[in-house]
Amino acid sequence: MNMSEILHFKDSSLRGELQSRVAMSKHTSWRAGGVADRVYQAADMKDLQQFLRNLPADEPVYAVGLGSNLLVRDGGLRGTVILLHGVLKALRMNEDRSVYVEAGVPGAKLARYAALHDLSGAAFFAGIPGTMGGMLAMNAGCYGSETWQHVSSVQVLTRNGELLSRNKHEYEIGYRHLVRVQDGGFGIKGVRANTVAASQIPDPESQAEIFVSATLQFEAGDGEAARKQIKELLGKRIASQPLNLPNAGSVFRNPPNDHAARLIESCGLKGKRIGGAQVSEKHANFIVNVGDATAAQIEALIQEVRATVAERTGVDLHPEVRIIGEYPRHE
Repeated sequence: MNMSEILHFKDSSLRGELQSRVAMSKHTSWRAGGVADRVYQAADMKDLQQFLRNLPADEPVYAVGLGSNLLVRDGGLRGTVILLHGVLKALRMNEDRSVYVEAGVPGAKLARYAALHDLSGAAFFAGIPGTMGGMLAMNAGCYGSETWQHVSSVQVLTRNGELLSRNKHEYEIGYRHLVRVQDGGFGIKGVRANTVAASQIPDPESQAEIFVSATLQFEAGDGEAARKQIKELLGKRIASQPLNLPNAGSVFRNPPNDHAARLIESCGLKGKRIGGAQVSEKHANFIVNVGDATAAQIEALIQEVRATVAERTGVDLHPEVRIIGEYPRHE
């Protein structure tokens, strides 16, 4: 079967498209990674619910937005990848001036929408290169603000397609970290926030719940001032980050009272290269694909940077990128 071959479901109630044997380098911002068994692009929320109901209970499932915080190992993924970007894209104002945003909406679009409606506090979303689903899952943030500071409630899809509403107080929220308080399951988009026990999931990185929307609260403000702030933040991002090369954003979390980039640079690691993977010479907490990098080369460079910083500074840097999939099988 050709990698690009599109399979249509026999179930006429399903309106999306399923592709078989898809290179995940097409769906990750690092432009590297192995092949997924299947990739599904739903028509809308209801179609996604129906698709999940039709999947075998033991099928591993991975939800992906822009793939901007994701590395898929070269051995690929066994199971089904669900693409949310371009599918779950609703963005609207509620009567109480809260904002309803679905998981596939990019941060920059949310920031511009809030400014258009004279809301303040959303400009930082323009600096996050991801979609709402991933931002919820890891409590993404930048420039001193974080996603869950503005969340009042979320909706999740369970593994069997059930749509549930949850409020903010059901989660333990930390820096680039989220845990569902009730039963602390295992592994939504790299955080422990599922509703089933790890023993019930065939792959510990597979997802038993998927964030599909959130209701956000912002203060009333000056739209023109917000647009100016967005422009300034984007200018700062362009000036300081290697956006001209494939990357996954910040690789490591900032340790308390310090910056990962400063520590990496202090160890002389700027420009360090393994194959096509390189520690950016522009921003040390970025690893860029300078030419046909493999996932193995990127992961090896992450490990080397972490080990070197730990040895020389005593600080253990924790990756904030999610690494999933299998290592290649060598015959």
